[in-house]
Amino acid sequence: MNAYIIGIVIPLIVLLLRNSKNRKRRGLPVDVGGDHGVALRNHRFTSPMSSAWEGVTTLAEMFERACKVHPDKLLLGTRGLISSEMEVVNGRSFEKLHLGEYKWITYRKVFEVVTAFGSGLAKLGHVREERVAIFAETREEWFIALQGCFRRNATVVTIYASLGEEALCHSLNETEVVTVICGGKELRALVHISGQLHSVKSVICMDDDIPPEASSVQHGWTITSFTDVERLGRENPVDADLPLPGDVAVIMYTSGSTGLPKGVMMTHRNVLATVSAVMTIVPNLADKDVYLAYLPMAHILELVAENLIASVGGAIGYGSPLTLTDTSNKIKKGTKGDATELMPTVMACVPAILDRVRDGVFKKVNAKGGLSKKLFDIAYVRRLHAMNGSWFGAWGLEKALWNFLVFRKVKAILGGRIRFILCGGAPLSGDTQRFINICLDAPICQGYGLTETCAGAAFSDFDDISVGRVGPPLPCSYIKLIDWPEGGYSVNDSPMPRGEIVIGGPNVTLGYFKNEEKTRESYKVDERGTRWFCTGDIGRFHADGCIEIIDRKKDIVKLQHGEYVSLGKVEAALLGSPFVDNIMLHADPFHSYCVALVVVSHPALEGWASKQGIAYSDLSELCGKEETGKEVHASLVKEAKKARLEKFEIPAKLKLLSDPWTPETGLVTAALKIKRDPIRKAFHEDLSKLYAS
Repeated sequence: MNAYIIGIVIPLIVLLLRNSKNRKRRGLPVDVGGDHGVALRNHRFTSPMSSAWEGVTTLAEMFERACKVHPDKLLLGTRGLISSEMEVVNGRSFEKLHLGEYKWITYRKVFEVVTAFGSGLAKLGHVREERVAIFAETREEWFIALQGCFRRNATVVTIYASLGEEALCHSLNETEVVTVICGGKELRALVHISGQLHSVKSVICMDDDIPPEASSVQHGWTITSFTDVERLGRENPVDADLPLPGDVAVIMYTSGSTGLPKGVMMTHRNVLATVSAVMTIVPNLADKDVYLAYLPMAHILELVAENLIASVGGAIGYGSPLTLTDTSNKIKKGTKGDATELMPTVMACVPAILDRVRDGVFKKVNAKGGLSKKLFDIAYVRRLHAMNGSWFGAWGLEKALWNFLVFRKVKAILGGRIRFILCGGAPLSGDTQRFINICLDAPICQGYGLTETCAGAAFSDFDDISVGRVGPPLPCSYIKLIDWPEGGYSVNDSPMPRGEIVIGGPNVTLGYFKNEEKTRESYKVDERGTRWFCTGDIGRFHADGCIEIIDRKKDIVKLQHGEYVSLGKVEAALLGSPFVDNIMLHADPFHSYCVALVVVSHPALEGWASKQGIAYSDLSELCGKEETGKEVHASLVKEAKKARLEKFEIPAKLKLLSDPWTPETGLVTAALKIKRDPIRKAFHEDLSKLYAS
């Protein structure tokens, strides 16, 4: 009897303690200036923080401090290429890589290289008023080049490696870039558009193997290898020309979803504020942590993350999305992916990456079937119900047992040591968040921010297991809601205030480069001197001070009969379908219904076709079959009902697409968010046919 009572009472106490913790105030009301509205601050800080380190006011000072405090710690690691071969699958060729162990350099060594690279820039004739562009995939030379430029107070223009030619020309010409630092692959893209570049005088190639055509006099530039610039600096050292807090550190070109990219001007003070704030909310972040860097460093999420890890003495190992796991597309079968080799403790992710991990695990589990699948399903349900507080199972010893028997293998996919995941760039589905919580046994915290706020705005606390929210304001930010009457949102709404999200604090950037009109439209300075950015996102404040993103002003379309459809909200709901890899909802004011373009999930659709006994020659043919369309549409309707969407919000007609949308196609951003205008143009005929049929 006593054991029975203990079995009931202890879980009850745990549940009550957990619920009381989740009810704590995470964001508190604050009196701020500017437009009428309601505002919150982080519960631990009465005013926005600018720096976590006394006397550190710039990114250059932060990095130098870290190198002095942790000189013998490992900082940057890169895998060597053992071999590369082509593999033919279904008539298509794929490159497969065999990568070796990580080779590391210490903080002391990196600082020496950074100092030498900065001196090399000066010796090449680069002066502080001239801008440098970094145009490359994420790699250790990217980080070194960034820090080297900071020591010369050279503003860095960041450009996605996947940016198209028109946007690349626009970015380089608008900022009048004098020096471009790039990889070998990106160098070939530069050569192709060299005749359209007006200001580039010098190109520094990160790879020693420079193609002959790149150094031709006709391009109007001199070309040097990264190694030679470093050697030149060692032989001709110069004193650092360090920046001030208000100097522009980075002009970051967004891979925006509409039109040409805009250059966001970020000062050292702006980026440092976000780095400092995130450091306070990642539990026990220290020099023992290992970070896997694979997202584009031209994206503010990755740039902040790498500077954050370096600031505390952690190690950064470089990888890529295509070599991330043992089963990634470019990893040779039987060899280790980046995560398995590195065994990171901390990662930054975008939802699309985590969705793929989840889908891959479920695909393997379903393929195995039998006892393995039953055991996984039981363990998952037990942990899920325990996490949701539905019953008193899967705590303590039982949780440890399930982790050992079932989830240990899942944790191994990302190296087995992950203790914290930072997710940003787009909304994360509740299902994927729960999957990570359960299978990796790690907190996954959703962040919310924009390039214009240096990725900083809100971030969920590691002990908050709720889904669908982005947490309270970061310690560097105030978050305010203001009325948007046209959309029917008001700060006086019940049960929660709703309105447009406006972000204020030291992380709010200067504005858009050479675009004063757009800057005046989006940025405001109140009577107290606080700088605010109007996001265009619609949010609501929960009672505990956490924020939920519920809409976006630009995504709302009025249908023929006056109903409003929020495209982003509907897409987020429909992404829950197992058949959907990506989706774009399209609404036309001259029609009473919506249609959708659906990029199908290959494994899910092929698995369904196999069970149904449907014959097809390729995936494109399968997508065109009537029964396939009906099955996918039924799945979308199911997800729509779960999300309580209105009938007019559910797409009436679909076009199924077999080819994925990637940054290289120009249809999604580097953060894998859809680009509506390019997609509309690319599939104009398909959309017209959907409405005509």
